[in-house]
Amino acid sequence: MGNLLAIIPARGGSKSILNKNIKIFNKKPLIYWTIKSALESKLIDKVVVSSDSKRILKLSKKFGADVILRPKKISGDKATTESAVKHCIKYFKNSFESIILLEPTSPLKTKKDIDNAIKFFKSNKLDSCFSGAKITDFLIWNLNKKSKKYSSINYDYKNRGRRQNRKLGYVENSCIYIFKPWLIMKENNRIGGKFSIFNMKFWQSFEIDEKDDWKLIETMHKVYILNKK
Repeated sequence: MGNLLAIIPARGGSKSILNKNIKIFNKKPLIYWTIKSALESKLIDKVVVSSDSKRILKLSKKFGADVILRPKKISGDKATTESAVKHCIKYFKNSFESIILLEPTSPLKTKKDIDNAIKFFKSNKLDSCFSGAKITDFLIWNLNKKSKKYSSINYDYKNRGRRQNRKLGYVENSCIYIFKPWLIMKENNRIGGKFSIFNMKFWQSFEIDEKDDWKLIETMHKVYILNKK
């Protein structure tokens, strides 16, 4: 086989947005944009879509991806992405050196982001990495469920200081994950071993989870990605 396998997980069921992965997003089914970016990368050896939906698989094949029918037992609401990834690794008999996981609900990534993340992963000789963005402009609070009290995480609310003096934090943006197959097979986790964060722009951190996200991210995709070309 090859060196790098791209897995795009896309269940057919979605409670928040009906048929989310194939709903039209900037004149194309949402999953199209992730398949397109992956196929444009010259550093990926195979692009596969894992889904329990024959409709999604048919469209994905039309767009140029290989497809794997996901078993029903790992396709329900409680099924994890890890279970789908492990199924793909076993399907290909663990013949790839590395896996890149690309979520279709994070469409604000480009072929350039994917290529740069792969280069970052290889040059740093990592076991895993994930894409993220620096956060300094947001004041983050945590709620203790037991005490019902709030606490500031990335700054001291009693001593606000200047923005530049806040603790540097990162948001895991769900765009790109790269990892060694042994890691997820052994630990059932896509992050572990020697890992690091591949930095992306903060606007790329928005992902589609709820109906309210759709129009906003569709507009950002059009302005920042489509119009830029």
